[in-house]
Amino acid sequence: MQADRHRHRHTDRHIDWKAAAAVVVVVVVVVVVVVVVVVVVVVVVLVVVVLVAILRVVVVVVVEVVAAAAVVVVVVVVVVVVVVVVVVVLVVVSSSRGGCSSRSSSRGCCSIVVVAVVVVVEVVIAVVVSAAAVVVLEVVVVVIQVVAVVVAAIVITTAAVVVVVVIVVVVEVVVVVIVVVVVVVVVVVVVVKVVVAVVVVLVIVISAVVVVVVEVEVAIIVVA
Repeated sequence: MQADRHRHRHTDRHIDWKAAAAVVVVVVVVVVVVVVVVVVVVVVVLVVVVLVAILRVVVVVVVEVVAAAAVVVVVVVVVVVVVVVVVVVLVVVSSSRGGCSSRSSSRGCCSIVVVAVVVVVEVVIAVVVSAAAVVVLEVVVVVIQVVAVVVAAIVITTAAVVVVVVIVVVVEVVVVVIVVVVVVVVVVVVVVKVVVAVVVVLVIVISAVVVVVVEVEVAIIVVA
């Protein structure tokens, strides 16, 4: 009965160690899964941020180009209308004074037209250059922002991957250490069992030898 109880105790301890190891493994797996999920979420968020930044660049470029084109068209139309009105007024005034039929008057009318054309061309060039400069500046600023966002996303993603790798390595090392400790404990228990069994056997053998020797001596004394 005592041997059975002793055996049941050691069996219970062995089951407890298995349960502890299983709990440790489950905890490690849960930690790894949570870390991986967090990293995946971070990466997805960063990808979305990068895509939004790129979309912003595209939208800003399109909007700026359309706005600049609209401004250029409006300014050109206004300038052309104003210049045409001024030219017409000057021609009418010149005609009322003698018309453009004479040589001097025709030169004056041609000069007015030439000046008007030059003014229109200069205004158009100035407006186009200004609008193009504004668009290019805005695009450069947005591209710099996008590059900064992309670089930050790459840095954060790399750091997250490094952290995950370190955590996984640490967890694996902890698991290996726990397994080694469990194995060492089991080996120690087995060795203790063997030592106890050997001591018990030795005690029994020695006791039997002592009993036999005592009985032999007693028998010799009685016979003598």
